[in-house]
Amino acid sequence: MPSRSDDPVSAALEQAATLIEQDVRAVAAVNPVVLIDGGSGAGKSTLASLLVRRWPVVGHVQLIALDSLYPGWDGLEGGVERALEWILRPHGRGYLGTWRRWDWETQAEAESHAVDPALGVIVEGSGILRASTAGLADVRIWVESAEASRKTRALARDGDTYRPHWDRWAAQERLHRERDDPRSLATRVVEVP
Repeated sequence: MPSRSDDPVSAALEQAATLIEQDVRAVAAVNPVVLIDGGSGAGKSTLASLLVRRWPVVGHVQLIALDSLYPGWDGLEGGVERALEWILRPHGRGYLGTWRRWDWETQAEAESHAVDPALGVIVEGSGILRASTAGLADVRIWVESAEASRKTRALARDGDTYRPHWDRWAAQERLHRERDDPRSLATRVVEVP
């Protein structure tokens, strides 16, 4: 069985996590904000989890996945707006933020979660890096990966739950890339095979 270091995707994400850890340390803040964007299946969630384990700032970091905020399969824009209003703007002003989890089964908002402005926060998800959010983040990551590779990973991960929705979600991601040019807003670009 090959080790994780033999897997080029895992190796790229591990190397990126090390560099991002250094980026966060260089911010020299007690509550840095990190945004991680990229297409579905690029490795954003894995990268965010690696960064949580390596978090270089005293205290824990709050990790919020936009998958918990998107209001359904047509909700990329809505999820980002929720993150901006409920998490990023309050955090940036030093206020307690509160976000509501989207329940994909009931198609309705569920329980609330608090975001402590005294702690760092990582928000990861497709669409999060744009002009309206970039100024509220200390470290901005774009995860680049070819669509064929991303699709293979995403469908292996989520299977038949995601398969019928891939095209409509991918169209929203393409619109985001064309309109918002998230790669140009990134402080670091991570290339994943």
